Amino acid sequence: MTLSPIKKGSLVETAIASLRTAIEQGQWPMGTRLPVEAELSSALGVSRNTVREAVRVLVHVGMLETRQGDGTYVRATRDAGETLRRIARSHLGDQLEVRIMLETEASRLAAWRRTDEDLILMALALDARAKAGTDVLARIRHDQAFHRALVAAAHNPALTELYDYFSPGVSSTIECTETEPDLPEPSQEDHELLLAAIRRRDEERAQTLAKALLKPSLDALGRD
Repeated sequence: MTLSPIKKGSLVETAIASLRTAIEQGQWPMGTRLPVEAELSSALGVSRNTVREAVRVLVHVGMLETRQGDGTYVRATRDAGETLRRIARSHLGDQLEVRIMLETEASRLAAWRRTDEDLILMALALDARAKAGTDVLARIRHDQAFHRALVAAAHNPALTELYDYFSPGVSSTIECTETEPDLPEPSQEDHELLLAAIRRRDEERAQTLAKALLKPSLDALGRD
């Protein structure tokens, strides 16, 4: 085992970070049973109680799984919470590229699968966005509601879950395009045209318009 002994700081938090890093780096592949508490305690230089609490936290976030009478196993190689924090720290251009990928496909599927109820929800969100006027926070909120309704209209639960997972990144990109003067702001008309394409069930046009909403901002950041 190549865990680094803990020397300072919060013992539990540092133990969590050490175990998380070891798992992410593949020291224990998915499905592998972790060493017993005594071995982990010795490797980290902390008490068994500290190890036990660190393992409990990683079980809670879904990285580890404790099997009664059998031990603790690696269930996932990524901590969802830590992944979200890394997404938040990533470059705005990276977040925009991911958002474009998700929303262009969602728009195509929505044009194919949308229901009348989906159209109503998207229209209500866009109407509220327009009425927000110069209230930037309200406009951001209704803008996000529109895109969330659009993704839901794709009727792909996996895509919806992925988009919800990425929602902090979506909020960040909407806020930046609405508030930073150097980034083009997608207009109300641009959004209305996208909704119209979805209403007509024009999959190709919906996909093109979804990309066109954010491509100018991506170009302004110097992304090809």
